[in-house]
Amino acid sequence: MRQIVLDTETTGLDWRNGDRVIEIGCVELFSRGLTGRHFHVYINPGRPIAAEAVAVHGITEEFLADKPKFADVVEAFEDFVRDAELVIHNASFDVGFLDCELELLGRGRLSSLCSGVIDTLRLAKEQNPGKKASLDALCERYSIDNARRELHGALLDAELLAEVYLAMTRGQESLMIGLEDEPAASDVASAAAALSARAPLPVLRPSAAELQAHRAVLEEIAKANKGLCLWLPPESETAAPA
Repeated sequence: MRQIVLDTETTGLDWRNGDRVIEIGCVELFSRGLTGRHFHVYINPGRPIAAEAVAVHGITEEFLADKPKFADVVEAFEDFVRDAELVIHNASFDVGFLDCELELLGRGRLSSLCSGVIDTLRLAKEQNPGKKASLDALCERYSIDNARRELHGALLDAELLAEVYLAMTRGQESLMIGLEDEPAASDVASAAAALSARAPLPVLRPSAAELQAHRAVLEEIAKANKGLCLWLPPESETAAPA
């Protein structure tokens, strides 16, 4: 399965108020392995960036002044994520912003491009209710080095999230490891040799006294159950022939 781990940075917190995407970072997973392919772009939003947002990601209007508009990179973005399953932390935030950008250009929403979305924030809360579920907290929980993360950055955060996601879901994969594998011929031979080398089990037969005692117990059971005892054969079967 092809998956794209995605993160964005924006001019503010709400696309409904006119905030725009200023950075997109994506890394590709295939069959739960990093392929080395990534998509990363800075975008000139054509509007001011809130001071609170700059404090989080450090991206300034001056830095973005010569960067492309979203319209200039949209086709490359669509090509990279098309038909993949997206993995996003707090997916409603990033999906909302990207759908807004796409709709401003008259293009289809992410749901028409991609096969689905996994929200790792929701997944983390389901796995560990009541515990912190920020990306930094998850990196600490799964022993993932995030020392480079002094500020938020879309590509770095996507790379860290990919490692977090693989760690969060590794148990689901391990449950199935080896269930369909054919055993090696050497393993079969070793098991057969071990069985043949095992000493035969002794067969102990009851004595006449033990048989009589067992019969007495069964008769007591039958008496208590009005003559019914599954382990006691009918008198006709045990009576001596005439």
